[in-house]
Amino acid sequence: MQKILVRRPGGYDRLERIDVALPSPSPGEVLVETAGIGVNFADVVVRLGLYPSAKKYVGWPITPGFEFSGRVVGLGEGVADLALGDAVYGVTRFGAYASHVVVPRRQLFAAPSTVPLAHAGAIPVPFLTAYYALVMLGGAGPGKKVLVHSAAGGVGSAAVQMARALGCSVVAVVGSPHKVEAVRALGADVVIDKSTEQLFRVAAEAAGEGFDLVLDANGYETLRGSYRSLRPTGKLIVYGAHSMLSRGSARPNWLKLAWTFLRTPWFSPLSLTNENKSILAFNLSYLFEERELLETAMTRIGAWFESGALGLPRVQEYPFSEVQQAHAALQSGKTIGRLLLLP
Repeated sequence: MQKILVRRPGGYDRLERIDVALPSPSPGEVLVETAGIGVNFADVVVRLGLYPSAKKYVGWPITPGFEFSGRVVGLGEGVADLALGDAVYGVTRFGAYASHVVVPRRQLFAAPSTVPLAHAGAIPVPFLTAYYALVMLGGAGPGKKVLVHSAAGGVGSAAVQMARALGCSVVAVVGSPHKVEAVRALGADVVIDKSTEQLFRVAAEAAGEGFDLVLDANGYETLRGSYRSLRPTGKLIVYGAHSMLSRGSARPNWLKLAWTFLRTPWFSPLSLTNENKSILAFNLSYLFEERELLETAMTRIGAWFESGALGLPRVQEYPFSEVQQAHAALQSGKTIGRLLLLP
């Protein structure tokens, strides 16, 4: 089998394709021959050596990747509800950049019939992130007003669709004009191009008294404005800090990291209490062992896909030989939708 290995942190050249022995599933595990593997910004952060759970659970060397789809080719002892050849998709705490993946049975689910099997590998991470933010933390529902940053990306495009499926009104933010129509097609009520419009002034006009939920993975650039745009009882949900990294740079800029860390706003518990607002944050990779949460979320996401309430945005495919180009494209900030590795 083949996999992508990062022996030590650094630029795109650290993504190395190697041959290794095919693993065997242990009791309760399943071996999957992958058809598609989602490329996420978290994979970039792993490559750069800046992802905390990567250091905690794996260290170096490491194979990036959190999500995949494919067919079952091996069953560990005790796995009786799957058969060889079954089409599945699922999550793993690192290691998905590989032609074969071994995972616990609980982390696999029947692939939706409404998307090509390879493309199903681009579903779990963004839609699980959106679900946890909107449903589990945010309590999204009919009539809620939601602001989604980076709405043309993987999580953003999932969140726009999911918020609409939940009955929310959605204001979406993009970073360049060529992304506006793609996000509007996902169902956003208002799309703000922050490269040409005053982001929070336009958002305030659209929200009236303020937003019930704001989803923000930008970091220091927008956190303060996102918080201020909340109505009383509103929730700011944070799941990343992408603006701390230099766009288009293969390696971390340590001076920028330090400077942006110092510029990141701090929120007083007393102010939060007085203003009756909340800030919640999470890292999805720590949630993969939450069996009940994972099963509930993936079951509902799968049902939404089968009904047509959710769909994949634009998918750009890269063979394993172009994994470096995939990371470069993602870091450019110019992509729309999902990037997918094909082993």
